[in-house]
Amino acid sequence: MSSTTHRDDGDIVYPSAIPFILAHLACFGALWSGVTATSVWLAIGLYWLRMFAVTGGYHRYFSHRTYRTSRFGQFVLAVLAQSTAQKSVFWWASKHRHHHRYADTEHDVHSPVQTSFAYSHVGWIFSRDHHVFDDSTIQDLTKFPELRWLHRFELTPAVLLAVLCFVIDGWAGLFVGFFWSTVAVYHATFCINSLAHVHGDKDYVTGDESRNNWWLAIITMGEGWHNNHHAYQYSVRQGFRWWQIDPTYYIILGLSKLRLVWDLKQPPQAVIERSQALPPRVIERSAERLAASVPVDRVVSAF
Repeated sequence: MSSTTHRDDGDIVYPSAIPFILAHLACFGALWSGVTATSVWLAIGLYWLRMFAVTGGYHRYFSHRTYRTSRFGQFVLAVLAQSTAQKSVFWWASKHRHHHRYADTEHDVHSPVQTSFAYSHVGWIFSRDHHVFDDSTIQDLTKFPELRWLHRFELTPAVLLAVLCFVIDGWAGLFVGFFWSTVAVYHATFCINSLAHVHGDKDYVTGDESRNNWWLAIITMGEGWHNNHHAYQYSVRQGFRWWQIDPTYYIILGLSKLRLVWDLKQPPQAVIERSQALPPRVIERSAERLAASVPVDRVVSAF
């Protein structure tokens, strides 16, 4: 059995996927509860609020530290992020940092190049290999007791939000407002792991298959400029060109004007101009990919 087959099938702990499946099935509860105007607006509002919590919280703050905020602001970001039910900020940041270190290699946690689309999109989350995380990669986060508490009770923010939705608009608020928006945020987030490494344009040589995709950027508030991100992962903005819409950055910039966040890290001009020297690791990976793409058998048979 190949390693890819093993990773795609053999290592998935299927019982751990039950809550994820139930969240999807709960969306059909709207057939019983009905769909109200309040519940629809609640779903729309929670989608965009929590999408920002994923992009501006889980990703640009906790995973890459592209800006700074107060300890209280950090806690608020963590609570909002974990209200999406995408596990704790410890787990999310650790796995994402690992992804950047091994992007699209056999060690990547969610590469569609190395595994199937389904595995890279969602299957890897339920893999026995990925239930635990390497806390040595997130020591800048584990030192905070409030974040350790949130890690221990990682579903608490999501459960409290679900209860609030029920209080606001009953069963419709729960099924439509909470579950519809939760599932939508799930798959918008997961599309970056899967589709953004397959479909789109490559403006930078990054040694992986990251792509820039405008429609993914729209539904994920700027995360679709994924090739830009892999070219310089420490930038607070991922839209490097004026026309590359990046709402997450605009919100963070607005928060900086209010002095709620600060020390926003910008991409170096050399990166913007694509004149930066490529790191040795990128050159090595690019060479390996180029060599692997050459049909040796055809070349040999031609002589």
